[in-house]
Amino acid sequence: MAYRVIQWGTGNVGAFSLRCLIEHPELELVGVLVNSPAKSGKDAGVLCGMNPVGVKATADIDAILALEADCVCYTATADLRPFEAAQDIARILASGKNVVSSSIVAMVHPQSFVASVRDQLAEACKAGGTSFFTSGIDPGFANDLLPLTLSGLCGSWSEVRVLEIINYATYNQPQALFETMGFGKPLDEMPLLLTPGTLEFGWGGTVNLLAEGLGVKLDKITSSYEKRPAVKPIRIGAHTVQPGTMAGLRFEVHGIVAGRPAIVVEHVTRLDDDLAPEWPTGNGSYRVQITGFPKIHCELEFEDEHGDHAVGGVVLTATRIVNAIPAVCAAPPGLLSALDLPLVTGRRLYRP
Repeated sequence: MAYRVIQWGTGNVGAFSLRCLIEHPELELVGVLVNSPAKSGKDAGVLCGMNPVGVKATADIDAILALEADCVCYTATADLRPFEAAQDIARILASGKNVVSSSIVAMVHPQSFVASVRDQLAEACKAGGTSFFTSGIDPGFANDLLPLTLSGLCGSWSEVRVLEIINYATYNQPQALFETMGFGKPLDEMPLLLTPGTLEFGWGGTVNLLAEGLGVKLDKITSSYEKRPAVKPIRIGAHTVQPGTMAGLRFEVHGIVAGRPAIVVEHVTRLDDDLAPEWPTGNGSYRVQITGFPKIHCELEFEDEHGDHAVGGVVLTATRIVNAIPAVCAAPPGLLSALDLPLVTGRRLYRP
């Protein structure tokens, strides 16, 4: 019997997760919640570029929560509203529906999240007899399950470093690019992402999850960053990034053990491939580098059906959480991390 699923949000990630839900043979789409009145009443298939499937979208939260469903795929943007998103999710969980999500990225490791919010979500799971799992590609599979699996090949290790190396020029999230991350802003301007403590909040869950999986106790989590300016105008949608404004960003979040970085999450983000040639380069990839015995270097490359690496990463975020739905529905009630689930595969997704 297929698991009955509701899609909550049809934006950048949600449009892809909706498509995956419709096509997944072990899942049945029963409802779609949208935020835009223009989308309300439209067929779910049309909202993700497919043929109609007979499920109409609604903006009515009460109507969505009244549906019989096993799980909600929650992809509403939470970068600027993590605690409001947590309230949504708590309400869903308490209604008796499991939740998979990519929204509150620090919840990849629930134990290290803000205690009051974590406890509220745990109580909601208890009340509803439900489970909650947050993942994606980063934070998510590329910098938790992949490096943890590779570490199982080591006799010993002294550093685990995970890098995202992607040109974001086709990333369809103008709020995130130009406001949260600060692309196109003067180099001396402080965007939200780089305000003190924000990098640690966003990727600290990943670092703590790796530390738990690797059995090390962190002294602290720190961060660092550097910027590079555009050298020519870069057109991105309706925006033009002018020369001299930020077009390259590199940051690291460090898990410190015995005074040195033992676990590092690094992002190398460019809007122009020619910028900062001294920074790590790649063909749109996640890279795991383990310093140890033996030394391990693993490159995970990806692209969508049009060859776009940035959009391919968004697709991976959607597929990671959608494919985890059967395992999450089968799990005991509570807050889950990647350490709590069995191996999630492309079961029954073969299409010749």
